[in-house]
Amino acid sequence: MSADITRVVDAVWRMESAKLIAALTRVTGDVGHAEELAQDALVAALERWPETGVPAKPGAWLMATAKYRAIDAFRRSERLERKTALLGRELAEAEEPDWAAALDEVVEDDLLRLVFISCHPVLSREARVALTLRLLGGLTTEEIARAFLVAEPTVAQRIVRAKRTLTAARVPFEVPTGPDFTARLGSVLEVVYLIFNEGYSATAGEDWVRPALCQEALRLGRILAELTPGEAEVHGLVALMEIQASRLRARVTPSGEPVLLPDQDRGRWDHVLIRRGLAALDRAEQLGRALGPYGLQASIAACHARAGSVEDTDWARIAALYEALAEVSPSPVIELNRAVAVSRAYGPQAGLELVDALLDVPALRGYHLLPSARGDLLAQLGRSDEARAEFERAASLTRNERERALLLDRAAACGPSRELGT
Repeated sequence: MSADITRVVDAVWRMESAKLIAALTRVTGDVGHAEELAQDALVAALERWPETGVPAKPGAWLMATAKYRAIDAFRRSERLERKTALLGRELAEAEEPDWAAALDEVVEDDLLRLVFISCHPVLSREARVALTLRLLGGLTTEEIARAFLVAEPTVAQRIVRAKRTLTAARVPFEVPTGPDFTARLGSVLEVVYLIFNEGYSATAGEDWVRPALCQEALRLGRILAELTPGEAEVHGLVALMEIQASRLRARVTPSGEPVLLPDQDRGRWDHVLIRRGLAALDRAEQLGRALGPYGLQASIAACHARAGSVEDTDWARIAALYEALAEVSPSPVIELNRAVAVSRAYGPQAGLELVDALLDVPALRGYHLLPSARGDLLAQLGRSDEARAEFERAASLTRNERERALLLDRAAACGPSRELGT
């Protein structure tokens, strides 16, 4: 098989697999079985396309092949009798059950159902992330494992257990309504943002950023925004990711070293993504409801995007937005970010007082950005020895090698320790 055909098949699968699995899940009622049928269609493409060439509409070819596989599976199983009985006398008397027609219902509805089932709260957070990337992103187990620096068998087990859990819990393939919709949508948004954050600031490994994960989260967010146009928080999340992603190229040097916000070349920010993000934020605001956590974070990101430099940034507004964010989504991490904004708006001493109030918060023990922020404020106040100690502590806590090197460089920049007599 030529490398070109393989690349084409991979690209088509990445784009079309979610639609295939969604349509098949609706009919089979089993996301695991649906994925198997979709994989069968992929195998058929790998076998046939090198001989026949890539079809004019490869996605339609895969869907048709998956339909035939599904129909054959129904015919061979006892499910056909059970489903026929449930569907009623008219279908029982039909010469052929119209499974093909059933597979041709609205694709958008199926995709939305697949989003909600992949992110169902009955699954652990890690399982939701893995299953979402597998079913909606079309990523292989190996790709997911590599992205999150987890052993491939571990990811495979998470996916298998997740599908079994959904089947055992008899989770319906439907979009929830009323209060259930709001609760489940929060789980969906959390999963998408977790994927994005791991790409934007990798928690471990040798890379500071993993742009492919950010792109995947953005793709999922954009799909979700199209499927739920009246949900302000969905547009808020998309706005946040678009604006944050605009800085990816400027966040690292050509050799991969981190570049912090004050040192970034804003000319390298992607202004197409910024415009898209600001447009998404505008859509969220136009829906007429108070912004939620993602919309408020997008507003903060917009302040940075609109500023020509760190000095020109409206830090007082950012501090106020963080205060509003803390009211709707209380979190010590948000309070830490607010402290940094306050330090920019009103001076490092004001920020340090807020940071020091967080030192005994249990949730921030072991959180490397707390000593990192404190070290930065101490350095601005000229307390070099204390700043060095904080940067060294932060370096000992992070699991990202690039970030550790950056923090140790910042510690060294504070000068030699007078306590050591050097």
